[in-house]
Amino acid sequence: MNIVILSGGSGKRLWPLSNEIRSKQFLKLFKKQEAGENGDEYESMVERIYRGIKEAMPDATITIATGKSQVSAIKNQLGDNVSVCVEPARRDTFPAIALAASYLKDELSVKEDDPVVVCPVDPFVEKGYFETIKRMGDAVSFGSSNIYLMGIKPSYPSEKYGYILTDASGAVTGFREKPDLPTAEKYLAEGALWNGGVFAFKLGYILKRAHSLIDFSDYKDLKAKYPEVTKISFDYAVVEKEEKISALIFDGTWKDLGTWNTLTEAMETTSIGKVVMDDSCENTHIINELNIPVLGIGLKDMVVAASADGILVSDKHGSSYMKPLVETLNEPVKYAEKSWGSYEVIDVEKESLTIKVTLLPGHKMNYHSHEHRDEVWTVIEGCGSVIINGGATNVGPGYVVKIPAGTKHTVIARTKLVLMETQLGSEINVADKIKYDM
Repeated sequence: MNIVILSGGSGKRLWPLSNEIRSKQFLKLFKKQEAGENGDEYESMVERIYRGIKEAMPDATITIATGKSQVSAIKNQLGDNVSVCVEPARRDTFPAIALAASYLKDELSVKEDDPVVVCPVDPFVEKGYFETIKRMGDAVSFGSSNIYLMGIKPSYPSEKYGYILTDASGAVTGFREKPDLPTAEKYLAEGALWNGGVFAFKLGYILKRAHSLIDFSDYKDLKAKYPEVTKISFDYAVVEKEEKISALIFDGTWKDLGTWNTLTEAMETTSIGKVVMDDSCENTHIINELNIPVLGIGLKDMVVAASADGILVSDKHGSSYMKPLVETLNEPVKYAEKSWGSYEVIDVEKESLTIKVTLLPGHKMNYHSHEHRDEVWTVIEGCGSVIINGGATNVGPGYVVKIPAGTKHTVIARTKLVLMETQLGSEINVADKIKYDM
């Protein structure tokens, strides 16, 4: 079976923990209890979804469909060997699925009769969700419908979700957009299902639909034309126009963690990091990524989030109003996970910039020659080597390496290597530094 996980998002509704590089699906906020791991270890949404699929379907081929800015974070959390289909631009879910389908055929040699299941990266679900995905793949292989949807059995009348209407056989008879509360109550009484955004079909079916709407020959051609492709959702382009379509019901825990309110509902702890809250705090969560303590007193229905990118103090419904406010900040990203490790901007001065760099074992960073600034590296943890103008030096904790302007240099980690990189000069630009993919 082939699984395509859609991983997108602009990272603004859960600021400052999320940003354009580290969207919400990469935040490690969920304890690994389901996997039998140490309760003090945390995993992200993408790790949960990927693990859940692998446990339910060990032989499944999983491909992540995402934008270029998320590739490094995905490989950081899932490993360098994960299959990734990179979108050159944001064009909504139908073009993303069309590109992924072409990638499966032309790059992974998937046969057109093989089943493909597409699912979002960010729902909070239990194991039964993945068993339903497996059933959807089986239905594609042996059923008579062209598309199968996952219908979530509602736990309450919601105004936030679209609804699927079905008959007794599971055939889809209609779709309804996000309703008002009285209409949602009516839908529930009629047995309507939430639309979970999970689609299953044969690869050949979706390729045929893609070619009918987009002029392209193969994967490479579509990727080249992708920025000019019309933005349209998969629901509008395909699902709502298909007559032979059925729904499989998932009756279990399913939450869309798109806001601070829903995200904190899924967390099993009220605090992460150096946090102290007194007994007067009610329904309050504090997530602290800074290496300083955060104290909460008398907080009710609040979320406090602190990272290198900023500090948020808000009621739990503030996510609905955050996006335009975050856009006004116009600050460069100061923390990001990369395929080789991570970096965090520690200090910014007029003529210096200090960054904490963590390099994973076996990885390296190749630096181009900086003509107008010197650099000083101080090794904090681990061991590796530094190559300056072709000459190699072994380094470990306490080593200080001075790199004059105009010098080409590379750092290689044998173990996990943590160092402080200080840039010195009059032409330091934080935004340029963060854009530079080391």
